[in-house]
Amino acid sequence: MKFTPAITQRTGLSTRQSVTYRAIAILLSVVGTGLVLMLFGLNPVRVFGAIIEGSMGTPIRIHQMINSAIPLVISTLGIIVAFKMKFWNIGGEGQIVMGAFGAAFVAYRLPDLPQPLLLLLMAVAAAAAGALWALIPAAFKAKMGTNETIFTLMMNYIAILFVTFLQYGPWKDPARAGFPRMPDFSPNAVLPNLFGNNIGWVIAMILTAFVYVFLSRTKKGYEITVVGESPETARYAGMNIPAIIIVAMAVSGGLCGLVGMIQASAIEKTLTATISAGYGFTAIITAWLARLNAIVALFVCVVFAMLVQGAAFIQLSLGVPAAVAGVVQGTILLFILGSEFFIQFKVRLPERRRRTV
Repeated sequence: MKFTPAITQRTGLSTRQSVTYRAIAILLSVVGTGLVLMLFGLNPVRVFGAIIEGSMGTPIRIHQMINSAIPLVISTLGIIVAFKMKFWNIGGEGQIVMGAFGAAFVAYRLPDLPQPLLLLLMAVAAAAAGALWALIPAAFKAKMGTNETIFTLMMNYIAILFVTFLQYGPWKDPARAGFPRMPDFSPNAVLPNLFGNNIGWVIAMILTAFVYVFLSRTKKGYEITVVGESPETARYAGMNIPAIIIVAMAVSGGLCGLVGMIQASAIEKTLTATISAGYGFTAIITAWLARLNAIVALFVCVVFAMLVQGAAFIQLSLGVPAAVAGVVQGTILLFILGSEFFIQFKVRLPERRRRTV
């Protein structure tokens, strides 16, 4: 006898109920993670305390956490714009790298420009490079219906290998005595600090407001949402779907490109092949956790940055292996992401029936 659960779309769930589901998921994630830690012979209370201490315990750690949250917030905003249209942009890594390349190109060619003008040109070049990199799969999707997931994923490797070629070849700094590193930016090409952190945090907050207004208050944002929910409805309404795809991906890639500029200018102060640091992939998780809401994404990314930094800290302070830190992150995400399934769907177990012959 087969017992196949029936999965149906959940409708009419109130905001209070959805908040309750998420609160239960967070509680279960803490309990589940505690049980896993106990299996490893660790004290869960001590580990959780160390995670908070590692991310918020001192001003320096807070600044480090904010520096991690800045690129994650902006990357997530870029992914949200694409995902809102159900264009599965897995190419955030490559768009970040190409954005950093665009910023570095300007920084190396015009190092003596006044700082405000140079930084503005670097930002424009980064956004343009990221947008262009995203427009390639967007054009193929719009015109030929190609699979954007594989296309954008493969373009990550092309971007990374291209910058690797520059790092080991034409742009290699001859003053490094053979070490494969590009020249440092001039002081004018470095983002200034504000309240102890680079002004990327101000940019992140401005872009959060921009994406929220763009998606919820503008005609183009409405069209992106309609295309994502029902392409047939969009066609019936006379919307130009290929053009909407192009615009959405230009915005998505441009935002990811700006991440590359901030990382290159404020953190690395040069261009490296590893400049994306996994933010393009992590942004996929945070975008879903935020349910594609730009305002929620800001807080989700800060919490996620705290979790990542705290997990790194427990490796040093408690001597916890990196694998255990990864299990902690994975267990928490499993419960929280799993709650989204039960918010959107109902699972009914079938009644047991006797077979009649």
